[in-house]
Amino acid sequence: MKFSTIGTSWITESFIKAAKHSGKASLSSIYSRSEETAKEFADKNQADNWYTDLDLMLEEDTEFIYIASPNSMHVEHILKCIENKKHVFCEKPMAITEEQLNVVTIQAKKQGVFIFEGYRHLFTPNYQTLKDALPQVGQVRSVLLQYIQYSSRYDMYKQGNVPNILSKEFAGGALMDLGVYPLSMAVDLFGEPKEVDYFPVLLSNGIDGSGTLIVTYEDFNVTIMCSKIAQGTISSEIHGEKGTLTMDHLAPIQSLELYDLKSKETQELAKPQSDLDMVYEVEAFVKMIEENDNAYHDWLLERSRHVVSGLEKARKKQGILFPGE
Repeated sequence: MKFSTIGTSWITESFIKAAKHSGKASLSSIYSRSEETAKEFADKNQADNWYTDLDLMLEEDTEFIYIASPNSMHVEHILKCIENKKHVFCEKPMAITEEQLNVVTIQAKKQGVFIFEGYRHLFTPNYQTLKDALPQVGQVRSVLLQYIQYSSRYDMYKQGNVPNILSKEFAGGALMDLGVYPLSMAVDLFGEPKEVDYFPVLLSNGIDGSGTLIVTYEDFNVTIMCSKIAQGTISSEIHGEKGTLTMDHLAPIQSLELYDLKSKETQELAKPQSDLDMVYEVEAFVKMIEENDNAYHDWLLERSRHVVSGLEKARKKQGILFPGE
C-alpha cells in the first residue's frame, strides 16, 4: 500500500522504516510546512515527492496517510484526509476531546475509510504474551505503570524556548505525551475505568511536566506515573492474589517476568522481537484495511474513546485546558 506522511520528526522516520521492513507499505510522499524541511526529509527517506501544500499531496493516488503532526493539529489533518477518502494512521493521541473523536469517527464512516490510533506498545508480541499471562496472577489487586523519561526538550524549556511537546498551544504535557501509553494499556487490559484522577506537577506555563494518574476499577486501582522532567528506573507491575507480572518498560516490553506466589519462582516470559516495534502496528493496520474488518475497527475506536475520555476528564479536573476547550 502506498502512503504519505504529515510530520517530519523522528517518529515519522521510525514509521517509514517499520513500513518498509514490514513489506506491507511503501512511502510515496511527505508534507511539511517548510520547503527546506520537506526537501531534506524526502531525500533522506527516499520519498518520490514532497509538498508544502497539503491539499496537493492529498490528490495523490495513495491508500493512507500517516499523521505525526503536533497533537493539537491531529483532528484538522485527519478530517482533511478523510475528506479525500484516505485511510488514516494517526499517532497518539488521535484527538484531544471525546467530542473531537466522535466527529472524526462519524466522518470516517460516512467516507468509508478507516482511522487508526498509533499505540505501538499494544501490538507487540510481548504485550500479547502479557495479556495471555494475566489470568495467572489471579484476582488483580493493584497495578503500577510508569513512563518517566527525561526529555532533552525540557532543557530547551528551561532556556526559555518552549517546545511543542511542553506547550498548551500544541496540547503537550507529560500526560498527553507519555501518560497516554500506560493509560491505553490499562484500558486495553481492564476496560473502561470507573474514575480517573490526575495529580500534576505544573511548569510555569501551566503545562504538566509530570504527574500521577489514579485509575479506579471495581476491585483495584491503577497508579500511573508519567514525567518528562525526570528519569525513572523502576519497573511496572501488575499485582494479583496468585502472583505478579513485572515489565521492564511499556513501549516496548523487552523483559516480562511472572512471579508465582505459591512456588516463589520467577519465570521470564518475554521473547525477542523486532527493534522496529512499530512494524507490528503497521501490519495490524494494513490487515484491517485489506480485510475490510469493520468489527476490529469499531473495537479499536471504542478503546480510543475510553482513553481520550479519561485524558480529558483528568486534565479538566486540574484546569489543564487547551485552545478551543
